[in-house]
Amino acid sequence: MSANLDPKPASVSHYPPGGLIVSRPTPTPLGTPPMHKFVHRASSPSRYKVGTMAEKFDCHYCRDPLQGKKYVEKDGHHCCLKCFDKFCANTCVECRKPIGADSKEVHYKNRYWHDTCFRCAKCLHPLANETFMSKDNKILCNKCTTREDSPKCKGCFKPIVAGDQNVEYKGTVWHKDCFTCSNCKQVIGSGSFFPKGEDFYCVTCHESKFAKHCVKCNKAITSGGITYQDQPWHAECFVCVTCSKKLAGQRFTAVEDQYYCVDCYKNFVAKKCAGCKNPITGFGKGSSVVAYEGQSWHDYCFHCKKCSVNLANKRFVFHQEHVYCPDCAKKL
Repeated sequence: MSANLDPKPASVSHYPPGGLIVSRPTPTPLGTPPMHKFVHRASSPSRYKVGTMAEKFDCHYCRDPLQGKKYVEKDGHHCCLKCFDKFCANTCVECRKPIGADSKEVHYKNRYWHDTCFRCAKCLHPLANETFMSKDNKILCNKCTTREDSPKCKGCFKPIVAGDQNVEYKGTVWHKDCFTCSNCKQVIGSGSFFPKGEDFYCVTCHESKFAKHCVKCNKAITSGGITYQDQPWHAECFVCVTCSKKLAGQRFTAVEDQYYCVDCYKNFVAKKCAGCKNPITGFGKGSSVVAYEGQSWHDYCFHCKKCSVNLANKRFVFHQEHVYCPDCAKKL
């Protein structure tokens, strides 16, 4: 008996692909200026650790044996005192001589002195254990410091004198109370802030004025964050609607503004193939789908029931819930 059925073209469409989240760059990091008194104190005078070698080792530089001799450990290497002075010792800014392993060393802003050389540039008073001022690379004691020697506050343009608390950022100094938020005018002091051109903003004002807000919780995204379809999210807010698994960096599928991880989409949302009965996920093999009269097939499952020829993008006959090629349909 033959069926009087007209062949219909099967069109293959691609299943809505799963997404892979795109990371959004971290916003400008918080700046935290050093908060201190402008009167400085150098590092406490210190010595290198000098020991007497009990085991059999050689100097890293001259290869002389060190057993029973004094040595210095520098950057993980052992060296004799002579080689330390020649190759490793810092040079004193004042006397231009090496600061030997047996000497006390003072350092300030990547400059080094013998403790006995660290003196006021005017009165020569020793400053190794005292506060001091730095002006034009010169070290001055508090008594020798004048208002003219003091740096000017960027906020009020008045001198920052000995004892004043100040904030320094990228070579510019402010009185502590002059370093304020450009928006709310509250003192930032030693707190965190965001630089923006010539302005500085406290965390609260930066969030309200510049920070992007998460589309889910509507709170400011202050660090990290992700973007999907031009919308910003906290990474912890962009999760599977079913199992709450974080989706950042993972494959997922969006269905009517709901986001699903691969497993939850397969188990709870995806249509089942009328051929193999497995979920049609849109991931990997089977990302193309054939749909007809409310049923769906993987493109590779859409074949003639009798001869098994694949009918995706070809004409077919649908008869009694089965798919046939035109030739086989004529024999029904």
